[in-house]
Amino acid sequence: MSKSFKIIMTGRVQGVGFRPHVFNLAQKFGLKGSVSNNEEGVIIYLSGEFEKIQQFYKTLIQQPPKLAKIRDHYLSEITHRTFDGFSIVPSQTEGKLNLQLTPDFAICDTCKEEITDPNNRRYHYPFATCVNCGPRWAITNKFPFERDHTNMAVFEMCDSCVTEYQDSSNRRFHSQTNSCSHCGIELKLTDAKGDTISGEDAIQKTASFIKDGNIVAIKNTSGYLLCCDATNPLAIQKLRERKRRPTKPFAILYPSLSLLKQHLKVSKIQEEILTSPESPIVIIPKTDLDGNLAVEELAPHLNQLGIMLPYSGILHLLATELGIPIVATSGNIHASPIISDADMAHHELAEVADYFLNHNLEITNPQDDSVVKYSNRLHEKVIFRRSRGLSPNFDAEVKTDKKILAMGGHLKSTLAFIPNDYLYISQYLGNLDHFDVYDRYMNTAAKYTKLFEVLPETILVDKHPAYNSTLHGMELGKKWNIPVASVQHHKAHFASVLGEHGLFDRNTPILGVVWDGTGYGDDSQIWGGEFFTYHHQAMERVGHFEYFDWLASDKMAKEPRISFFSLADAAMNEEIQQKFSKEEISIYRHLKKKELLKTSSVGRLFDAVASLLNICDLNTYEGEAAILLENQVHQYLLENCTSYISEINDGIVPTHLLFAKIHHDYRSGRDKQEIIVDFLFTLTTMVIKMAEQQNIKEIAMSGGVFQNTVLVDMIKELAGSEYKLYFNRNLSPNDENISFGQVAYHQYIKH
Repeated sequence: MSKSFKIIMTGRVQGVGFRPHVFNLAQKFGLKGSVSNNEEGVIIYLSGEFEKIQQFYKTLIQQPPKLAKIRDHYLSEITHRTFDGFSIVPSQTEGKLNLQLTPDFAICDTCKEEITDPNNRRYHYPFATCVNCGPRWAITNKFPFERDHTNMAVFEMCDSCVTEYQDSSNRRFHSQTNSCSHCGIELKLTDAKGDTISGEDAIQKTASFIKDGNIVAIKNTSGYLLCCDATNPLAIQKLRERKRRPTKPFAILYPSLSLLKQHLKVSKIQEEILTSPESPIVIIPKTDLDGNLAVEELAPHLNQLGIMLPYSGILHLLATELGIPIVATSGNIHASPIISDADMAHHELAEVADYFLNHNLEITNPQDDSVVKYSNRLHEKVIFRRSRGLSPNFDAEVKTDKKILAMGGHLKSTLAFIPNDYLYISQYLGNLDHFDVYDRYMNTAAKYTKLFEVLPETILVDKHPAYNSTLHGMELGKKWNIPVASVQHHKAHFASVLGEHGLFDRNTPILGVVWDGTGYGDDSQIWGGEFFTYHHQAMERVGHFEYFDWLASDKMAKEPRISFFSLADAAMNEEIQQKFSKEEISIYRHLKKKELLKTSSVGRLFDAVASLLNICDLNTYEGEAAILLENQVHQYLLENCTSYISEINDGIVPTHLLFAKIHHDYRSGRDKQEIIVDFLFTLTTMVIKMAEQQNIKEIAMSGGVFQNTVLVDMIKELAGSEYKLYFNRNLSPNDENISFGQVAYHQYIKH
């Protein structure tokens, strides 16, 4: 007897080939009905034998499309309906958006083969996509995910593309981004003045320009990239000078995995993520480097390189044509957001790029490349930047009926929004000191409320009263007449780890270790070396690194030598005189005498140690001193490590004593690497000692300091099986996790 059922699928089920997959599955089981997208996901109506419908349902859940992530699924019997076959019907929305958004996906292997096959009709077409790959979030204006809701709407499919779109056996069956060279996106190569360069194939000409030492701004599918020959020191140096980026490492695009593995040692886990649908930049040690990369120009003074593989058709064709690794860094002036508009690119980058490779597909949501690193010894994953391919969804359960907008931090800003049953976290936006970044930040907040057609009921901000994120949150609260609540910065960090791992319901206490550069504390001092406990929905600060003077405000983070000056005692006068002029010494000594603002920052302690060891006195990019410090460590044996500090008294780690002992070792001529290893071991020991004092066996760690993968490995090794450790796993430990931490804290912590 024929019965009828309704199936609802929620999660990441749009823009991933779900409807065509359902169509073919229904054909396989001989079922009639329909499938469509709606504001909540995918809705399926089926009529047929109950046994076959059950088999269909089970198969769909167990074998969904490879890019899909089913969150919930429901099967319910309905009044019997008669269908004429099975069909994919246009999206029907009856309410507000309540589904996961679809991130961008790297070009699949099949599309790669097509665009490099002279016999294929998409030969050399850079924008080939299918249901398994291509831009999604970058070109989406609203959901449900349909062509008319994306920037592909202006490109009407030709007869050949329509045939593919309608063919259930074709992988482009109902592919909303389908196009080809006859009906799709067009490339345009120009010089810096904007004059068109015609004649040769644009990709071939771009490759020849790069080989000749030129810099080309390439409009990729998520924003512009500035590219040059990674084997040409002069071209790289020219890019550094023009982009005003003197030492920060550049990302390197390798043409193929095979060439990369000839040049660098790549682990299995690194290979897997390099070739994943997310295809982030992966930071890889440059040990056993075998190739002609201009290493020192690409990553000055570093023993690691940021590597990625071609994740779009345009990058794949260019890389194939070149056959050499190239620089592929964000298309912007240093510290500004990535550019996606051609007119803006020509205006802002005219003095940087020699040529521009543009296309006429509009990008609605520009994104930087995501960045991931694995620790060398224990392969712990650390996200350095969460953006293309990883945002804007976030799979973490937050129990709330409220609609919440969390404004995040200031330096590495993100936004978190709960407008429905899902949590969304924006791509990395950047430092809100810069107007262009702040402008994009404000536009992103406005875009979310427009996309979901709902305003928040509560706004969460950082406790720092002068953060632009806080100020904008206060403005929105006043504009919309809704309450604004503040969450202390480091408590948000701690809550982000608790939230990621679902630890709020634990009956046993958890120690929180939050180390970073800066954050406004509950006592109005600058925190950054904090210990907390969490138990029964209560969070308490139980310790911190000993306070030292916070000098020269934000300048302290830019000049590690100032952190050194703050911690220096009389025995360090010789070093002070080497690093400062007499006038500076007088000014900073005067500041120390009257300074009331103190800090417990472990980030600034790293700076001070880097300056003491003459590794870095002035940062040219954020965190440079800490990165260079970690870079000094090539290997260590835990059994040979010694802690500079033996005890924590009344919850206070003696920062000044620690620094004085490091100085003593340095003056005695001890090897820098040994000093740094023991410094990191001391920090590791402090974590375990605090856990012992609090009688706690579970430890959650967050903050930018935990981007140091040597420190992460060392803590895991020392903790062994005696302690259960938690780190940020799908968020960066840096301030990108603050927006999520604000939401988690607000929902679960008594306040």
